[in-house]
Amino acid sequence: MNEPDMKSQGYLLLVEDDPAIQARNKALLDEKQHPLRQALTLAAASSIIAAEGMPRAIILDVMLPDGNGFDFLLKLRETSNVPVLMLTAEDTQEDILRGLTAGGDYYLTKPCPPAIFLSHVEALLRRSALLPEIVVLGPIKCEPSSGKAFVNNEEIVLSQKEFALLLQFVSHPGKILLATDLYKKVWGQEMFPEEYSLSSAIYRLRKKLSDSGYTITSEYKEGYILEQG
Repeated sequence: MNEPDMKSQGYLLLVEDDPAIQARNKALLDEKQHPLRQALTLAAASSIIAAEGMPRAIILDVMLPDGNGFDFLLKLRETSNVPVLMLTAEDTQEDILRGLTAGGDYYLTKPCPPAIFLSHVEALLRRSALLPEIVVLGPIKCEPSSGKAFVNNEEIVLSQKEFALLLQFVSHPGKILLATDLYKKVWGQEMFPEEYSLSSAIYRLRKKLSDSGYTITSEYKEGYILEQG
């Protein structure tokens, strides 16, 4: 039997340094026939991503021999929206909030019943399946799975918030996007009066699109629009 082509199908990345938990979760995922890569350290996880490309989803422990998963996730979120399940023994309310604030999609504490673990993995995979591979508008190209964006085939460096904003604009060209809606979608909360994070991010994004032939313009008291010009 041929081995699955992980690069073409997409793979799950399991980052866990406990051999027993690693083996148990591998067996559960193998039973569901999910292509899998395993890493015992954050360095190994980074090497796998560099070689294989971004996975469909990541199952991430927190306490690892060469660092903690919170910092790894924060760094990852600078360039990628890949779905992440935090699976860890760190179970205080502060730990859970830290994991979700860092960009985790779900947070489970160990030991976790197999059915609960698999249900969360399937939820991650459903979320990754909803992400289009590429969104293109003229010379602007966005890759939601990797969090990368390009203008004229040259990558532009964006923060996670800038990328999320660009994806909204490229998906709705020529349409006025309300500031309050943009803020809620990208920041995940209601926009308060005198909040300048959105306008600052759009100012930076506008500069980075200067060679695209498109610009983001403000609509007084309404929002913003991406249009040619």
